[in-house]
This record gives sequence, structure tokens and C-alpha cells, in this order.
Amino acid sequence: MKGLKLGLVIMATALLTIGLSGMAYAFHSGGVAECTGCHSMHSSPSIVKNGTYGYLLIKSDQSSTCLSCHEHAGDTGPSSYHVSTAQADMPTGKPPLQRTPGGDFGWLKKTYTGVIRSAPFTEDGATHGHNIVAADSGYVPDSTNTTAPGGTFVSTSLGCQSCHDPHGKYRRLGDGTIATTGAPIIGSGSYHNNSNPVTGVSAVGVYRLLAGKGYTKPEMGGITYTVDPPAAVVNSTYNRTEATTQTRVAYGKGMSEWCATCHTDMHTNSGKLVHPVSQDLGGIIAGNYNHYVKSGDLTGSQTNSYLSLVPYEENSTDYTALKTLAATSGTATLAGPAANAQVMCLSCHRAHASGWPEATRWNNEGELITNNGLWPGTDTTPTLSQFARGRISTETQAAYYDRPATTFATFQRSLCNKCHAQD
Repeated sequence: MKGLKLGLVIMATALLTIGLSGMAYAFHSGGVAECTGCHSMHSSPSIVKNGTYGYLLIKSDQSSTCLSCHEHAGDTGPSSYHVSTAQADMPTGKPPLQRTPGGDFGWLKKTYTGVIRSAPFTEDGATHGHNIVAADSGYVPDSTNTTAPGGTFVSTSLGCQSCHDPHGKYRRLGDGTIATTGAPIIGSGSYHNNSNPVTGVSAVGVYRLLAGKGYTKPEMGGITYTVDPPAAVVNSTYNRTEATTQTRVAYGKGMSEWCATCHTDMHTNSGKLVHPVSQDLGGIIAGNYNHYVKSGDLTGSQTNSYLSLVPYEENSTDYTALKTLAATSGTATLAGPAANAQVMCLSCHRAHASGWPEATRWNNEGELITNNGLWPGTDTTPTLSQFARGRISTETQAAYYDRPATTFATFQRSLCNKCHAQD
């Protein structure tokens, strides 16, 4: 028994060390984790929920169970696989801490008020992203959008499991095929330094355990995924400040089609889809992106034009090439798009939440992103409410993943101009 206890202590220490390094391999490892990490056979708080057995989860609902690992009270900065900042760690005036590419759900709890052109306004935190339901962490359904914009998915059912397969069955085989059975999953397929699957021998997990063809849940109201998970790869130290080093997700193909599972009308001729997706940028738009440095400066080149605030799809499922792009953030991996690259939903939005309405990557509600060389804030001079929108300057900077304001022009306009160059 003493040896067993010592072994468990050593294992726990090893898992903690791996977790803190930014590589979430130890628990999920690209597929299903150990059962008792999420389920409790005899003492589950969700044992009876709406008259059913509630999956015997260790927390009161599915997203709360996910956040039992992916949110950590007492965090002091970007930390490993955490995607939510605990309420106690972001009092008034302090922004959420995590800097994952998908964004920090903590922004959902940040409601801002102020006055713009003599009229009071309220920017509800719920507008900042996907309102997952996680009672134990204080996340509640979206009170404005009762169903997914452009779709029928009921907001009261939205949780981590709506997009991610908690059992991680979806896998990429050696020939590139996505399946739910076949060769065993040997590790994650999300990172630049993962092993490659071997045909007939092994498989790797799909990007971020995302759901794929045939995936559905009782609470999804009959909605079923009809497409494979998107192809993508990210650096293994993905949750980090971008004050000096960008984190590049090498998006390959299929993201917008995957998002359309719930936001169907956004991808039809219903009139709701105005901005095209899954279409080649073409030479002109790709040229704008590559030449655009900041407002008024079109002196850039393709070799280092990539900006993680305005990502795009490579239009490729070549994982060797995608891994190279995600590997580091040196000059070689900051290369901008070719003409066949494509715009996608995540070119403008973050998947979880952001510091701006509609989960956009930059402020689309004001004329300027930077003002007089500063991040706008109620604590700066001059104070322009339409740009600060109730935030102090450090909150604005956090929404841009800690970049210095000098990254952009003294009076920087919308990052729509990264592709359209109208400023």
C-alpha cells in the first residue's frame, strides 16, 4: 500500500508538471481520458438531473465538469490548458487572464457601461462569445439569443460538449481519413510536435477533440454534425501572452463548414451571410494582407505579414506543412497568405469568447483601435468613450493579447483593413 501511494504521488507530480508546461497531453492524450477524471460512480452531484441520471458527472453539469480542469482559481497569468478565468481572479478593472487562441470565457462576465455621444450604453458580457452553461462556475444561458444566431440550437443546452467530443472518439488515421474507430489513438493531433499516425497501426486525435460526422447529443435537439472536424495545428505552448511572440494556429480547411452545423442560416442564401467564407482570397486581397502593416502603411511583404488577430485558412490538409507553420513564431512561420488561402469564421471571431461584442478579435464598435498612440481607456487622456467602451486601458490591451499599442499606427483603424486596406 505504501508503494502504491508513493506511485500515485509521483504520477500526480508528473501530470502536474506536464500540464503546467502548456501541453495538455497527460489527461486526454488526444482521446478518451480515464473515466474517473469526469465521472463518479457513487457520489455524483448530477446523479439526478431533470429526472435522469445526469451522466454521473463529478460536477453538476457537463461544462462545469470540463472547467474542473480547464479553470483554475488562483491563476496569475496565462496557464496551460485553462480556457476560463475564475470570477475571483478578475475583479472590476482586471481582465481575464487566459490567452488561448479560442479566447477566455471569463469575458462573458465582463459587462461594461458608459456614455457615447451623450447616450448611456451597456455592453453586456453575454455578447462577448458563446454562453456555455456551467452552473458551478457561474456561467448561465444567453438571455438575448435563445437560439444560435442563424440556427435552431437552444441556448440553454449550450455546453463544451456541444462542440467537443468529451470521449474523443474522432481520430485521424495514417491516410488522413477521419474516423471514430480503427487504429488506436496514440496521442493528440493538435500540436506542432505530435507524432504522425501510421497507416494501419496508429491514429492521433483530431484538433481539440472537436465533434465530427454523426456526433449528436440528446440536448442538441436533433442537430447532428455532417462534416469532419476542421484541419488545424497549433504550437504546444499556445496559451501565452502575445506581447512579443505571436501564437499561430495553422488553420488548414473546413472551419466554416463545421461552424455551420449550428449557424446554418449564416451559410446559406438566406440573406444573413454577407461576408463570403471558404472562397479563395485571390491575388488582390492576399496582396492587401501581405502589404498591410498598419493604418497608412502598406510597405509589408508576404515573408512576415501574418497577424494572429486576423487568421485565415491555408486551404490545405497537409499536416506536415501545417506543423511547420505552427512550430515557432520566427520569420519563416509568419509568412502571409497565398492567393488560394481562404477567409473563415475565425478570421474575425474567437471560438470561445473575446473582449469585444460578438466575440470579434478586435473592436468593431468604434472608429479607432488605438488613439494617439495609446490603447483607449477611461483612464487615458484624452478619454474617448466610443473607443474605450467602459474599459480601462489595460483591459483593452488584454483583449489584444497584451500587444503594445505601438504595434499599430498612432491612430489605428479597424483590422478589417488587413484585407481591405481602406485606411
